[in-house]
Amino acid sequence: MTQTAAIWLVIVAAFAAANLPFLTERWLLVGPRRGGLAKPFAMRLVELALLYFIVGALALLIEKRAGQIAPQGWEFYAVTGSLFITLAFPGFVYRYLGRRRNFAIEPEAAEGA
Repeated sequence: MTQTAAIWLVIVAAFAAANLPFLTERWLLVGPRRGGLAKPFAMRLVELALLYFIVGALALLIEKRAGQIAPQGWEFYAVTGSLFITLAFPGFVYRYLGRRRNFAIEPEAAEGA
């Protein structure tokens, strides 16, 4: 695998993993469904953090296969964490801002129409 392909693999995996908590009600896509209840936001954040470390492990494995692993400071993890949260934005918008909810028409509004 070339370096360019490896970089794109990590980026696509990060985008998919960052949006996964917002697209399903299952825990890590394989866990049990919670009896029709929506997954709480805090649980989605925990899942997002866990997936960040899984994608980081994938990137570390690819880097190890390519050669020597470069040492990283806290700045690296701050930037990659911010990037991971930014990649999660489309899933967040879909889950909390973009989906239309079917609200019942209020009786007062129906009479005035």
